Amino acid sequence: MITWFTGENTFEIQQAVKAIADRFDGTAEHLDGTALELKNIPDLLMGGTLFAEKRLVVIKDLSQNSTVWEKFPEWIDRISDDIDVILIDGKPDKRTTGYKEVKKRVVLKEFPVWGDRDRSVAENWVAKHAESLGLSLDKKLAHHIVERVGLDQWQLANSLEKIALLETVTPQTINDIIEPNASENVFQLFELALDGRREAIHDMIRTLELVEDPYKLFALLSSQAFQLAAVASAAAGDNPAKDFGIHPYVAGKLSRHGNRLGVRGSARVLSAFAQTDADMKRSRGEPWLLIERTLLSLSQ
Repeated sequence: MITWFTGENTFEIQQAVKAIADRFDGTAEHLDGTALELKNIPDLLMGGTLFAEKRLVVIKDLSQNSTVWEKFPEWIDRISDDIDVILIDGKPDKRTTGYKEVKKRVVLKEFPVWGDRDRSVAENWVAKHAESLGLSLDKKLAHHIVERVGLDQWQLANSLEKIALLETVTPQTINDIIEPNASENVFQLFELALDGRREAIHDMIRTLELVEDPYKLFALLSSQAFQLAAVASAAAGDNPAKDFGIHPYVAGKLSRHGNRLGVRGSARVLSAFAQTDADMKRSRGEPWLLIERTLLSLSQ
C-alpha cells in the first residue's frame, strides 16, 4: 500500500506518519527521495529484508528526483504486499504526468497550512491538543492563544507545552511566557499609526527592528492596509470578512478606522504604502526608517 502525504503543514504530516509508525510492529525506514537512484528501487520496493518480513518505508521528496519519479509509476503495481510505503512531498508539481499517474494509484492526503479562514479550526485544535497535555482551556483562552501565537501548529504545540506548566492559566499568565507573533505586533503597530500615537510608533519600531525582518513586517503591514481599504469600501450588504478572507475579529477592529477614514482616507493609506514599497525596492532609504516614515505619515 502506498500513502502519499502532500502539503506544507509539516506538523500534521509528522503526526500522520507517527500514527502509522506507532501501529507498525518494527522500525520504519526513512529515506531521502532526492538521493535515490533507479538501481535502488527493486531492493527498496520488492521484498523483505533478512531481519523483517514486513516493512514500512518512508520516502521524502521523491517527486523532486525527476529521474526516479518519471519511472516510479511503473513500479507501483509491483510493490510487495509486505511493504507499506509513505511518500512525503511538500509541493509536488501537479502539472507533471508523474503526479497525475501516481495520484490515481495511491491514497493521497493533503495537508495545507492554516490561513485566516481556519482560525476556528485552530482554536478547536488548541483546545483538543491541550486536553492531551492535561490542560483544560475554555473557548476564550483558546482564542487568546491563537491570537497571541498565530496559526503555525509547531508554534502552537510548543506554546501549549509551556502553558501546561503554569499553575494558573489566564490571558495575562499566557502573555507573560509567550512572545506575540509577528501578525499581532503588526496589527498593534498599524493601530498605533491610525490612532495617531507617534511616540508609541517610534518606541515599537525600535523594539521590532531588533527581532523582525523589515521586509516581512512591511508586507504584513501592507496586508493590513489592503484589509482596511476592503472594510472601508464595503457597501451595505457586502461581507468583506468573507469576500477577502479577513478574520471577523480583525474586520471588526478595522471597521472603526474604516468608518472614520472612509473610502478616500483608506485610499490615501494604500497610496502611502505603495510609495514606500517603491522606495524600498529602489533602496531609497534604510527599510526601518521608510516604514517608520510611512506610519508617522498616517498618524498626522
